[in-house]
Amino acid sequence: MRTLTFAEAIEDAIAQAMSEDPNIIILGEDVRMLRVNLFSRFGEKRVINTPISESAFLGAGVTAAMAGLRPIVEIMLIDFIGVAIDALLNHAAKTEFFSGNKWKVPMVVRAACGGGYGDGGQHEQALWGWLAHIPGINIVVPSNPSDAGGLMLTAIEHDSPVIFLEHKLLADYWRDYLGSGGRDNLDYNVPPAGEKGEVPDKWLSIPLGSASMIREGTDITIASIGVGVHRALEAAQHLESKDISAEVIDLRSVAPLDTTTVLNSISKTGHLLVVDEDYKHYGLTGELAAIALENLLRLKFGRVSIDQTIPYSHSEEMKIIPGTKQIVASSLKLLKD
Repeated sequence: MRTLTFAEAIEDAIAQAMSEDPNIIILGEDVRMLRVNLFSRFGEKRVINTPISESAFLGAGVTAAMAGLRPIVEIMLIDFIGVAIDALLNHAAKTEFFSGNKWKVPMVVRAACGGGYGDGGQHEQALWGWLAHIPGINIVVPSNPSDAGGLMLTAIEHDSPVIFLEHKLLADYWRDYLGSGGRDNLDYNVPPAGEKGEVPDKWLSIPLGSASMIREGTDITIASIGVGVHRALEAAQHLESKDISAEVIDLRSVAPLDTTTVLNSISKTGHLLVVDEDYKHYGLTGELAAIALENLLRLKFGRVSIDQTIPYSHSEEMKIIPGTKQIVASSLKLLKD
């Protein structure tokens, strides 16, 4: 076993895959600078800088994938995916279906997501619920270095489009960048277990749609993804001091969604709280509630999520982004009602 940071784990998994498959390329703005180690190792024909035009290079990624390559297309922030949504929504997601499985689009879209550092509603969104609404798109959101590397390897090997989202609070190079410009005095409240941890000597794929039970409990199920997993674990420790046993599930992917693990847990606890740093309406929280009801489970349901545009004020932002205090309060309310 080795110890790597979240960002190092992702890059290490990409390097392993690129060394084994010459068809893997990287496309994006400033990727030769951002992925300098990969550029130095694999050269300009495989790590390709693009103009600042997300629609152009994501579209190029779709056609490159159809032609037999396995592109990793880097969109700096997932908020910018709206500029290139046509290539994703109407082409990448539908090519396999419309061609009767004759054409594949084995493409990874890598992007940073999430807030907690005062950058507002145009740069801090999660959007995984919106994107998972599109049939034919897979969405993964790792919470720790070991999962980050394994899921990236899975995404690269997958024959359908995968959106790989890395939360900016977990990736050290993002925090270094975000700490500039007058933000160096902000407390990012970074979960240590997500930022750095043990990883395997050789990366192995982690199946999509495979959640991880990271804390067993009997009274309430708390399901989350990304940074929310660590906030849920912190909340579970607080609840334990009140003699409440919380079970914590790391979903790891939004699409496909591991419903079996969640349903088995709800069957035991009878309570489900979904912690989601995405928008409240028409997203992951409602999907999990619907799945539970469709399977005729009797439960009490709650959610901690975002229900408005994220403000620029850091103090106001922290009031609406799901945190440990909100999770504890919502859990207590759910168990009391």
